[in-house]
Amino acid sequence: MSQKNETLPLILALVCTGAILTGGWWWFNNKSASEVTSTPPVANQNSNDTPNNNSPQTNNNTPVTFSFPNNVAQGTTINVNGSTSMVQINQAIKKGFERQFAGTAIATNGQGTGVGLKLLQEGKIDIAAISRPLTDAEKAQGLNAVPIARDAIAIVVGVNNPFRRGLSKNQVADIFQGKVTDWSNIGGKSNTIRVINRPSISGTRQVFQDEVLNGASFGTSANFTTLDRDATTPILRALSTDGISYATYAQVANQQTVRTVAVNGLTPEADNYPYYRVLYYTYQEPVTPEVEAFLGYVLSSQGQQAISSGG
Repeated sequence: MSQKNETLPLILALVCTGAILTGGWWWFNNKSASEVTSTPPVANQNSNDTPNNNSPQTNNNTPVTFSFPNNVAQGTTINVNGSTSMVQINQAIKKGFERQFAGTAIATNGQGTGVGLKLLQEGKIDIAAISRPLTDAEKAQGLNAVPIARDAIAIVVGVNNPFRRGLSKNQVADIFQGKVTDWSNIGGKSNTIRVINRPSISGTRQVFQDEVLNGASFGTSANFTTLDRDATTPILRALSTDGISYATYAQVANQQTVRTVAVNGLTPEADNYPYYRVLYYTYQEPVTPEVEAFLGYVLSSQGQQAISSGG
């Protein structure tokens, strides 16, 4: 056989080998990239004593796990205070925990996120229920927040308000920044829009400002009323036929005197509704056995079921 005939098969073999190696490298790298996922900050819904692999992190990034408690001593009392948006969650956890562990007591109150954090730092309560993330300054003071639930923020008007249309996200932002002050500007009848706002200590207000207004300031014109106390009931009473405000959806879903306004064609029940936030239980480090047991219950399947079913 000639040298030319021997060289040609050798060249073809080298080309085929190179193609196989290149294809294998491409497949491996693309497969690896497709397997990278991220996990959102949601509460542990594993079984009783299975640690959460996506456990909350302490301030020094040390993983913290809260396992379901096998028993809790009779006479144990845990005080919870904070966000008005979490009053129903607190009550649901109270019912479930006290039923699960006889002789224990959960004392709950809802005086606002700011009040809850202050009382926690003063050592007057065990758990602060908060409706916003902790700031870096708060973390530096030894506070740690555990995400426990996801919640929708509803835009609400009085049930007899003649405005029957939905709003776009831009219209919502314009109303609460004071750029739109009359219902006729958004397709309603001519009348001043009264904006009922929460006080600056409200966690719901802070989240609303960050997420809905993109950090912009609330309006300060004459059509704005800012309440002194962070409570939903006074807000709903103040709406009448020309007011608008915002509240955690769980607190208004079954109210007969108000109704929610669709945003971008979506109501708060929709999975892709635009205004969601995470709710947290916060504790002071180092964690006490009582708080550890409480959070172990909250993050268990039983605790999460209690939250979703109301106790």
